[in-house]
Amino acid sequence: MAIIKRALLSVSNKENLVEFAKELAKLGVEILSTGGTARVLSEAGLNPREVSDYTGSPEVLDGRVKTLHPRVHGGILGRRDLEKHKKQMDDQGMEEIDMVVVNLYPFESTIEKEDVVFEKAIENIDIGGPAMIRSAAKNNKDVAVVVDPADYKKLIEELTSADGELSQETKLNLAIKAYSYTSWYDGRITSYLESVAGCRELMPDRKIMQLQKKQVLRYGENPHQSATFYAQVGAESGGIANAIQLHGKELSFNNIVDMAAAYELVCEFSDPVVAIIKHTNPSGVGRNKSLRQAYIDARETDPISAFGGVIAANKIVDEETATEISKLFAEVVIAPEYELNAIGVLSKKKNVRLIKAPLLDVSGNLAFKFVPGGALIQNSDSIIYDATALKIVSKRQPVAEEMEALKFAWTVAKHVKSNAIVYADANSTIGIGAGQMSRIDSAKIAVDKATRSIEGSVMASDAFFPFRDGIDAAGEAGVCAVIQPGGSVRDDEVIAAADEHNMAMVFTGTRHFRH
Repeated sequence: MAIIKRALLSVSNKENLVEFAKELAKLGVEILSTGGTARVLSEAGLNPREVSDYTGSPEVLDGRVKTLHPRVHGGILGRRDLEKHKKQMDDQGMEEIDMVVVNLYPFESTIEKEDVVFEKAIENIDIGGPAMIRSAAKNNKDVAVVVDPADYKKLIEELTSADGELSQETKLNLAIKAYSYTSWYDGRITSYLESVAGCRELMPDRKIMQLQKKQVLRYGENPHQSATFYAQVGAESGGIANAIQLHGKELSFNNIVDMAAAYELVCEFSDPVVAIIKHTNPSGVGRNKSLRQAYIDARETDPISAFGGVIAANKIVDEETATEISKLFAEVVIAPEYELNAIGVLSKKKNVRLIKAPLLDVSGNLAFKFVPGGALIQNSDSIIYDATALKIVSKRQPVAEEMEALKFAWTVAKHVKSNAIVYADANSTIGIGAGQMSRIDSAKIAVDKATRSIEGSVMASDAFFPFRDGIDAAGEAGVCAVIQPGGSVRDDEVIAAADEHNMAMVFTGTRHFRH
């Protein structure tokens, strides 16, 4: 370890700067500084040495060039354990700089302003700061680099207790934080320039994904697992990441996963819709002019599974809907807005989490799935029901009411884990079979889960039927129409089964697997 004798301070964020500099001065540290930082320190009664006096070169180009000088970077990068470096530093008048305290121009806060113009954003791209940070971090054996004002206090404590020295462990940890800081800064610049140029490639050779800690969660999938929620910075649609919790205990990992699944589903619809989710699968979905009735229809699909679920609505939750929701225990209620009286009703349940979130628009976004050692990235499954792409393959043509029900069931099925089967009428689900290894099992489970007659309902399948058995099961239960992608080598057998049961069958040509 070596004593910190000279520190260069040049910061945009001047939080606790003066106090830190005063403590360094008490320890006998000489302070080099620049521009606004030097002025603040001078006004506080300190006597910093201007970098321009040290280098012999004035700041030029409106301050764009002030620390980009061999005497600055030589003083930072020179290795103290190499005689060759020490001699060259002496020959060039380079003095050792043992600590670099730098944080960068506020590029991020600048681009987040609604009225920001390109020229203003560009002027807030720091050049000299990142160069000094990277130099100091590279030479962390000899130089301490400080980018976070939150570290000032503990650094002074260590310097004071160790007679002006910092441990190698401390300097290495500071270097790690420094590189993370500049990496984040560069990533935000990249994202901004891509958005301005309109040339953002969804799947480039190098994918920069920036995540910012939003909150520490109660626990992960299980209580023995820790978890943190990170928000993706720069994503086109904030949705869950921009949610605000209005009431209730802390969120868990599973709460957020289910919230996302529920909200993605209801945001597919423009009419008032409520979905109840358990373990990322809908236990029931309802659509009605009245949000209260939509909730009742969703709940009654499977009242047992609805207990302890996540409830999502795509419209403002009114007092009547809130009163109905409060009759059953729910883990989470998520909606774009709540009436004040509705919040009052739901807040009587101390544990229910009330979440307010902007509606989602997933079109053009990416979906990520992480696997050990890597990640899978795909376009979001943003294809919506397209009546013009449908192909009626049965002898019997579906009537208008059946087509409306098929559209509803098909949209819901898109959000059910594969293999997915949904029985529904035009406005509510009747039975849902999810996540089975065979499609016939999902079809049978959906029948078993139904709490009212399936007679006259429709069936949606997220993928083709490999055999006719699923159609036979639906026909025996009284299903009158089926919507599915088609594309099986046994399509002819499947269509024949539909005809035998006098069922209308529609092919979409689009599969909606959900793993």
